[in-house]
Amino acid sequence: MRVLLTGAAGFVGRHLHQALLDRGDQVLGIDLNATPLVHSIDALDFFRRDEERFDLAIHCAAIVGGRASIDGSPLGVATNLGLDAWFMRWLARTKTPRAVYFSSSAAYPVALQQPGPVRRLVETDIDYQQPGRPDATYGLAKLTGEQLCQYAEASGTRMAILRPFSGYGEDQDDCYPFPAFIRRAKERQDPFEIWGDGSSTRDWIHIDDIVDATLKAVDEGVLGPVNLGTGRATSFDRLASLVTEAAGYQPELKHLPAAPQGVHHRVCDPSRMLDFHLPRVTLEEGIARALAA
Repeated sequence: MRVLLTGAAGFVGRHLHQALLDRGDQVLGIDLNATPLVHSIDALDFFRRDEERFDLAIHCAAIVGGRASIDGSPLGVATNLGLDAWFMRWLARTKTPRAVYFSSSAAYPVALQQPGPVRRLVETDIDYQQPGRPDATYGLAKLTGEQLCQYAEASGTRMAILRPFSGYGEDQDDCYPFPAFIRRAKERQDPFEIWGDGSSTRDWIHIDDIVDATLKAVDEGVLGPVNLGTGRATSFDRLASLVTEAAGYQPELKHLPAAPQGVHHRVCDPSRMLDFHLPRVTLEEGIARALAA
């Protein structure tokens, strides 16, 4: 296939790019940051001007940078609204037959992610007619992007909407929690700092499984929203314990209650994804890989 991949130098994008090349697809990877495989092209400019026809477009380009960026740069993150709107207009103009839109678990209503029992989020928890308040401007932009997908579909593009939960991997920037924990463990930091009180939970899914699930969704013609996660709720205290135990030491845990921490629980019901992809990298294996990298 001829594939357009935006955000091809980012964490998800670069792994997807390599996987697409490995299976023989012809890929145009674009990103603000050039690499030997990626063209330095602003996706916003591309969508405004390009008239090429691709078999598939995968839209990973977005401004995001961990919790501190989401809370600290709301206007920067809101740039995604324009980027996604022009993507949908480009799909309609070029009559691209198939597209993948990377949404986010941040699009889910924050009211469903509060302290108390863990509520595993299902795709239908987002009601486009009466959506709840998503997580900050990043979640708002992704929720809006999902709604715009309906207009691209009306123009003839078959849309898969993927909602990754807490993606992680060995080469992720350490502005995200998982690689930050790995770095602290490699440095054998004691005390070991944790943002918040440590009881918040997340659903960790390895980048290999995000990539595999994406390609299987494309191959099997999956449409509409799909959670990408495992359904396993892991608190930040538990993650710290797993990481430090694997690193061979037991530090004191130091909680930073004033640091940005987001919603309390963010865990998915992965049933729809399990129809076409079974996660193969456990959190424990992912930790071991990252510590060895």
